[in-house]
Amino acid sequence: MHKRTAVFITLAAGFISYFGIQWALDSVELRPAKQAVLAMKTNTQLPAVPDLNQEHEFAEPPNILIILADDLGWRDVGYNQGEITTPVIDRLARGGVTLNRFYVQPTCSPTRAALLTGRSPLRMGITGPLTKNNPTGLPLNEATTADYLRKVGYQTALIGKWHLGARDLAYHPNARGFDHFYGHVTGGIGYYDKTHGGGYDWQRNGETVREDGYTTHLIAKEAVRLIAERDPSRPFFMYTAFGAPHLPNEAPATTINQYSSIKQHNRRVHAAMVSELDSAIGEIYTAIVKEGIEQQTLIWFMSDNGGLIAESPARFFPDFLLAKLIESRLNVKTNDRMIEFTRQNLTEGGSDNRPFKKGKGSLYEGGVRVPSFVYWPGQLGEYAYNYMTTVEDVTPTLMTIAGVKTVNNFDGRDLTSALIANAPPRPADYLTKVTVLGESTAIYRYPYKLIQSGSATHLFNLQDDPLETTDIANESTELVSALTAAIESFPMGDSIAIPLQDAIDDVDRFGGQEDRAPWTEQAYATQSKFK
Repeated sequence: MHKRTAVFITLAAGFISYFGIQWALDSVELRPAKQAVLAMKTNTQLPAVPDLNQEHEFAEPPNILIILADDLGWRDVGYNQGEITTPVIDRLARGGVTLNRFYVQPTCSPTRAALLTGRSPLRMGITGPLTKNNPTGLPLNEATTADYLRKVGYQTALIGKWHLGARDLAYHPNARGFDHFYGHVTGGIGYYDKTHGGGYDWQRNGETVREDGYTTHLIAKEAVRLIAERDPSRPFFMYTAFGAPHLPNEAPATTINQYSSIKQHNRRVHAAMVSELDSAIGEIYTAIVKEGIEQQTLIWFMSDNGGLIAESPARFFPDFLLAKLIESRLNVKTNDRMIEFTRQNLTEGGSDNRPFKKGKGSLYEGGVRVPSFVYWPGQLGEYAYNYMTTVEDVTPTLMTIAGVKTVNNFDGRDLTSALIANAPPRPADYLTKVTVLGESTAIYRYPYKLIQSGSATHLFNLQDDPLETTDIANESTELVSALTAAIESFPMGDSIAIPLQDAIDDVDRFGGQEDRAPWTEQAYATQSKFK
């Protein structure tokens, strides 16, 4: 045998042996998570519960705290058999209603738009992350949860990440129903340097704030302060949108060292970021208990999309080949910063969405099915809710709970009666979409899910096959036709995104050196251009 051939065979055998052992170890590790997901069956014999349509009245409108994590994977929390220590999240989830089939959009801005309006972001032309240079944002004709609640006397605050319009003050949180805003208006920022795309982005109510500190800590500190200083005669709505565990991978060294048992560096730092998130939630929860308002406060926790993972084979491509791939697929010209940004997203994701397929940016379950729970002691029970719910359901539900009378133009459903009774909500279609590397759309008509990607169509029965292992499109042609027609008839809005080449020419970097004015100052200086 030729020596070179023998070496190749030896190396190949080694790879096969290593990955075979790794596959076996992963299979053993994932067994509890798979079993838990497969056990999440719904009672198909129960009739659907109708919306309450704001007719139900609670004793008093509760305080409402929404906690949004950023790029948190399914197994990034302990209660989903994850390896990361999340005692606060686990305790609140098990002490409330755990939403085991909670769906969002596959990327951040679309989920945030749906969360704050109760309407599909596809109507608004928001189908991907808004870049820092988008001249608009969440359409100004869309009322937000904060708008609704402020009209009935709520104190409203957003702490953390906005990402629904950065360039024009008319699209900033203080103009969209929030009395108080502390955080950043662009996408991912450095946890210590607080920059995004070359601009510093940290403000309080329209004024740039230069301060040291880890952003997860600062968000918790601001939330605790506002709870202590609130007007106790009025309920509050606090939307706490953490940046964690979104890139860049940054966390205090002492917390990273607590995960020395995790050998993969990105996963180890990611775990530390999630632990810091959990501790921050603990501080906020402790402040609520200290103020004696736990029974009067509803907490709704969720992630904005599935976790970012390093899965694509393109992560192994050299720079020149990666550039060729991007240019050929997207018909654009790349640059060094774009390649660096792309490589960061391809290689540094440290999340875990297993046992589901894929992650952030995907229409498979790993990209859109996320951890979520509603905690409201004394009003909601402690149980696992296995019926499908979505981010579009949040605002309609909160309107009923807060006693807000609204014109019912929501795409989402009021889940109040369903959650109280642990019964299925009324049926409704739910659409998700991605536009990266080609347009793909999915429609849920539970238990079925249809994915359209180019000329390919896939259909899954998520009740029987939650891990999406069996495509039943070929044997369900009538259902495929019906769901395809529903996608085609949905009123898709024109995209508000800037041209892709413009976004590539000035790419959105997460953290890094400042090379321009802070984004708050830029919004003041340039807003007149967009009127």
